[in-house]
Amino acid sequence: RSRARVLVLCFQGSPELQKEKALQLANNASVVLTGLKMNMRLCILIVAGLVSASTAFYSNSDVIELNPSSFASQVLNSDDVWLIEFYAPWCGHCKSLAPEWTKAASALKGVVKVAAVDADQHNSLGGQYGVRGFPTIKVFGANKNAPTDYQGGRTAAAIVDGGLSAVKQMVQQRMSGGGSRSGGSRGGSGGPGGKTNDVIELTDSNFEELVLNSKDVWLVEFYAPWCGHCKNLAPHWASAATELKGRAKLGALDATVHTIQSSKYGVQGFPTIKFFPPGVKDSSSAQEYDGGRTSGDIISWAETKLVLNIDPPEVKQLVGEESFKECTEKQLCTVGFLPHILDSGAAERNKYIDILKDMAEKYKTRPFGWLWSEGAVQTKLEEAVDVGGFGYPAIATLNGRKMKYAPLRG
Repeated sequence: RSRARVLVLCFQGSPELQKEKALQLANNASVVLTGLKMNMRLCILIVAGLVSASTAFYSNSDVIELNPSSFASQVLNSDDVWLIEFYAPWCGHCKSLAPEWTKAASALKGVVKVAAVDADQHNSLGGQYGVRGFPTIKVFGANKNAPTDYQGGRTAAAIVDGGLSAVKQMVQQRMSGGGSRSGGSRGGSGGPGGKTNDVIELTDSNFEELVLNSKDVWLVEFYAPWCGHCKNLAPHWASAATELKGRAKLGALDATVHTIQSSKYGVQGFPTIKFFPPGVKDSSSAQEYDGGRTSGDIISWAETKLVLNIDPPEVKQLVGEESFKECTEKQLCTVGFLPHILDSGAAERNKYIDILKDMAEKYKTRPFGWLWSEGAVQTKLEEAVDVGGFGYPAIATLNGRKMKYAPLRG
């Protein structure tokens, strides 16, 4: 019973959009509804057509398509300069940029790597580099752990100039001796840059206070001073500690000296790395680290854990135009229209809101907004999204950018 339609925002107090123009935008619309059945048939809709998969912007071109796996192996372990666009397939500005980005990739071939990441599909990778809008372009120069924002124009010529400028800057750094900074601890040298004092030295006596009694995220390396793999890891561990400073803490414990803690966590080989999540912890909270051993691998692994532990977006009551506008600026905005409290009672009302909160938690890494409104209060909005007059609870999922919506009523 789902139908692809155009969202005509008839929110109380706001002007109506031109229906004729909106209908033109929806001529080829295709919306696939997926839902989750809930009590009283309240469902949260995820509109697959609105959260589209990659449309292969750059197939058959010199632009390198990246994903989290290839990003770590190709970019972070590379000596090349990389220009990387984080895009979303539904983004109009990204579509406009695509031909210019392709031209620039061909012109810079063999000089600068030009790549693209579908940050809508690989949202954890976008979150790792602070991507908040599309397209976002990052320049990965000599220090791959500290990319810079591209600030140039969006034409092929401007992009080429930006790439050549980044190459020149990297060469100058190498000439001045800044291209390979030493770092590390416990005998490590060379490798990625990092401050050894950003790695917190742990002991049997301070472990509980610093790690278990802390609400911070911790990565702890159990090492042995004579261990060759530990020496190789040291500069990467230091670099990751510097890069993650303020977001996660990296510690190191000499397991040959501080045997109480190493025995407690079952350390049998070196190096052994344990992850301790945020919040109140005990010894059972420790998780195995299963990532790579380069600074890029460590940072990427930790960033993924950080994203999974972020707070979910707030489920707000729709009481005015400002809250509605804020929600519809997200990629998707789901509005639940709930029965009047006199009809359902406070307990039933809160149960519906808790279901919305559960969905906000489940999809907290996605740019979704969540609202609820008492039924028959926002009547114009209900009519506009085809849920008015069909009973409550009801749901509508909206995409303000694409001017589309999908209702579930009943």
